[in-house]
Amino acid sequence: MEELRKHGVILRGDGVVLRPMSEHDWPLLYRWNNRPEVLALAEQDQVPGYTIEALQALFRGVSQSAYCFIIKAGGREVGECWLQRMNLDRILQRVPDADLRRIDITIGEPACWGRGIGSTAIGLLTGFGFERERCDAIFAITSTSNERSIRAFARCGFRPCPETGGGDPGSHDLVLRRQEFESDRWPQGRRAPGACGTI
Repeated sequence: MEELRKHGVILRGDGVVLRPMSEHDWPLLYRWNNRPEVLALAEQDQVPGYTIEALQALFRGVSQSAYCFIIKAGGREVGECWLQRMNLDRILQRVPDADLRRIDITIGEPACWGRGIGSTAIGLLTGFGFERERCDAIFAITSTSNERSIRAFARCGFRPCPETGGGDPGSHDLVLRRQEFESDRWPQGRRAPGACGTI
């Protein structure tokens, strides 16, 4: 079985560090992705839990077309996220010939919810996607019931994108386009020039 694709990108800003996800992180990923309160938000109660083998297949597969990170705040690991090349045909077919990405994020430690960690991580991924990867638009696919996630993306300038079809019942698409990111409307506090480092 293929392993996680390695990369050397580290993103830093506002007390949050995104470090590369590695094959040593399975205990963390297993714990976070099997917490009932996390599953209820991330999977809308459709997935009762994950085996370690299922998680490895999921993350290793995603990593082949994504930058996968572990989120650190206050010196401890608190969640995971990635910036992935768009993989949904319903979106790719509506916006052909464009470099589209998507952000997925989970704060796996409920005690860290509501502290702005997610918004900071989203801002770092967004800046990396537009400034370093030079993509055209970045999407987020959110549960309509996950108000905390919707607010975090909204703070970073993401807005509903009904023209892409909305996906499964109970979810909808959010998007931020390059021209919006480069305009004065993008929250400048989320931009972290020079914060994208490599090791």
